Amino acid sequence: MITLSYVWFKAGVATMNAMAFVQDTTAQPPAAGGAAGTEDFTLWGMIQKMGWVARVVAIILFIMSMYSIAVMVERFLTYNAAKKQSREFAPKVAAALRDNRIEEAINISDRYKKSHLAMVVNAGLQDIQAAGISVNVIDSAKRALQRATAIKTAEFKRGLSALATIGSTAPFVGLFGTVVGIINSFQGMKSAESTGIGAVAGGISEALIETAFGLIVAVPAVWMYNYFSSKVESFVVEMDNSSSELIDYFLKQRGQ
Repeated sequence: MITLSYVWFKAGVATMNAMAFVQDTTAQPPAAGGAAGTEDFTLWGMIQKMGWVARVVAIILFIMSMYSIAVMVERFLTYNAAKKQSREFAPKVAAALRDNRIEEAINISDRYKKSHLAMVVNAGLQDIQAAGISVNVIDSAKRALQRATAIKTAEFKRGLSALATIGSTAPFVGLFGTVVGIINSFQGMKSAESTGIGAVAGGISEALIETAFGLIVAVPAVWMYNYFSSKVESFVVEMDNSSSELIDYFLKQRGQ
């Protein structure tokens, strides 16, 4: 029991000594004039104290953010317009083809400029109207439909590679700013000949803002890239189905 009490006593003394050491290390020297108490850790305050490297990184992230937002808005409007016009186009062109009114179906396709289905169907109908329905013309129409699908798919994918690039690189751009900021913090601590977390807390907090900025830019870009990619895949399926249905229509008309 005496030995166990002695061990607990020594452990308590060691703990108290360690706490005193930490307190002495993290305390600000009197010459600092209470700087720790007046340190501005607000977002705007830390941005104002950024070095030139950190500001350059922040500007780059801001430009990436603005570009990604512009791409998101433009792609969202484009996809919504394509979906809306295709819903209006499909029943109208189907009714015209049921009555073998190819000229009217072409005119309907020309009116829906933003519809991906209208573009694909128009390409096939133009070939059929020019040369009539025959085996060779149907093969030519198939190739025209494939070309139209490929062109429209590439148009739908425009800007998505930029979102993917921003989503994958923005965190590393922010991390670069953080690393530079931490290095500067420790260099400042060395030149000031001070120790303790208080000497580098301000610099590290400013540096970590860069990582936060990078994540704020990257996360929405990745989300929207995945969302838009799924939309493009659904559009491609719709175009392929429309192409197949149009070829079936041509084959039935040739058999009659």
